[in-house]
Amino acid sequence: MPTPTRPRLTPEQMEQFGDEMDAIRQRVMADLGEADATYIRKIVKAQRGFEVAGRALFYLPPAWPLAVAALSVSKILDNMEIGHNVMHGQYDWMGDPGLNSRMYEWDNVCPSEQWKYSHNYIHHTFTNVLGKDRDIGYGILRMDEDQKWHPYYLGNPVYAFLLMMFFEWGVAMHDLEVENIVAGKRKIEENKALHAGIMRKVKRQALKDYLLFPALTGPLFPMTLAGNAVANLVRNVWAFNIIFCGHFPAGAETFTAEECENETRGHWYYRQLLGSANITGGPLFHILSGNLSHQIEHHLFPDIPARRYPELSAEVQEICERYGLQYNTGRLSKQLFSVAKKICRLALPDRKADAPVDRAGVTEDALAA
Repeated sequence: MPTPTRPRLTPEQMEQFGDEMDAIRQRVMADLGEADATYIRKIVKAQRGFEVAGRALFYLPPAWPLAVAALSVSKILDNMEIGHNVMHGQYDWMGDPGLNSRMYEWDNVCPSEQWKYSHNYIHHTFTNVLGKDRDIGYGILRMDEDQKWHPYYLGNPVYAFLLMMFFEWGVAMHDLEVENIVAGKRKIEENKALHAGIMRKVKRQALKDYLLFPALTGPLFPMTLAGNAVANLVRNVWAFNIIFCGHFPAGAETFTAEECENETRGHWYYRQLLGSANITGGPLFHILSGNLSHQIEHHLFPDIPARRYPELSAEVQEICERYGLQYNTGRLSKQLFSVAKKICRLALPDRKADAPVDRAGVTEDALAA
């Protein structure tokens, strides 16, 4: 299907839109306080409680499913609501070393320093800018019509499934830019500075999950090892689906580098809004998603504590309505189906009926006519 016409704002409207978003951010940042600190400390306490419960339950073979469930929840909380948000600097203002973005290390094979560069800087600066945001397809998937089709992409669904199953490993390997090495755009030598950090973190995680903790359960070593592997798998699948539903469902826009030259603050907000999507759900769902179920608000305000996103969503929606901008939101099932459909559709060559659409919403065929 051709891409729909993108809503346009006049320069004056774009400036006003940016001013309104800046005002929201400034108001919330000025309001941060004890309630936010209490919240994140409660989440950390809950995460540690689930981990201790999971580790302890591995000593009781009949409780193996409960042990895996508890450990899975612990890993999801650590990666989503704690690690991701803490490393964005959302709680640096507290002055707590354990919740400081410069010191925090998460339960993941990707080193935090490496992730902060590729995610906080590259992705959040160049969100959905083709050729600059490497999160578009993660270097292995075709996730946009403007990515030139190649027979390699016939494997799109398979690559997506494997990335989902081994998502933490995909994130760790992301900065190595293997696809650019294969294409001759990057030399292997350029990755030397990353190798040591990645291998150090991989060894640490493997030792913890697949040797040390299983060994502590003695003769139950195989069951504990399997339980840790399953918990990591559950975390990987959950994180992949939440992230892909926030970035790649139908209606999520991409931008060219040319469009973003000399970008104003208003246009940056505009790009974040149109390139993101939310997922509806209850309070527990939002917590387990790290509030990335409010991906729109996260892209607009990445350094605001994520617990604030639900209360901001109504205000952002109201502003979108006034400016005639799409606020992309829907149930998890809807967004998942949309993402899966896109992955499969973009695996195939473009059809003539899907003529590219320029950024003003006029097809190239119409221009030629």
